[in-house]
Amino acid sequence: METANASTSPDVVTSVSQQVTPLTGTTPGSTAATGRRALPGGRTAATSSPLYRTGTLPTMNCQAGQIRAGSAASYRIFVQRMVNCLNRAWKTQFRKTKLAFSHPKLRFSTTKVNTPCGRWPSSAGGLYCSSNRTIYIGVTREVLKNPYPANHAQFIAHEYGHHVQQLAGIMDYYATSVWRAKSATKLAFSRRLELQADCLGSAFLRQIAGNLPVEQAQWEAMVSWVSANGHKNWPKNDHGKGRSQAYWMERGFNSGSPSGCNTWTAPTGRVA
Repeated sequence: METANASTSPDVVTSVSQQVTPLTGTTPGSTAATGRRALPGGRTAATSSPLYRTGTLPTMNCQAGQIRAGSAASYRIFVQRMVNCLNRAWKTQFRKTKLAFSHPKLRFSTTKVNTPCGRWPSSAGGLYCSSNRTIYIGVTREVLKNPYPANHAQFIAHEYGHHVQQLAGIMDYYATSVWRAKSATKLAFSRRLELQADCLGSAFLRQIAGNLPVEQAQWEAMVSWVSANGHKNWPKNDHGKGRSQAYWMERGFNSGSPSGCNTWTAPTGRVA
């Protein structure tokens, strides 16, 4: 997923999810002994997730600090603090679902390392691997040129959104659905997965907008830039067209809730 800053020449942060197929996640089953809800399985996990009925994410006082252009140290601190805020917010949200919750691992890298899910895509500034439940964040000169906190917050929240999908069983549904599927089917499912992560990330951003901060003009500039450019690093259209990315970003930000992020029942035109 690409994000842009509010300047006239936006720098780009790109991200992607990677999955191991076939199914590598938690197997649905009874958890009555623990008081937890059984993890939904199959298509139901995506189309009728209990996450969609949890209301707004908690409003967070997320003091992530500032990023100094060119400073790897300030960027690492910012990312770690953002992930800490995401952990708190999504732990609260998962408590409402009665589904099990766990933190993702976080790994910084100055090179595009191989992961248990495969190679780091050349166009991605970071990725989430479902196999080891790890968010990989690139610390490169290109990334460090962009000091705008809101851009990076959206990018990190998008990657965390893939971890949310993993915990909710949505990633497993995706993985089994695309296993040995034709290319067109794989791309269609990938778009629904990535656009949902855009939406979930934006819902979180809305709840920390007050103290990150995210000014209205800056948000509008981000959305406008994504609408025009968000698809350019993904020539196979596995992340959705720019206008689709912008649509789901706005849905998430306007609702502040996973309830606005059900891409799995959305009309084809909304996930094109």
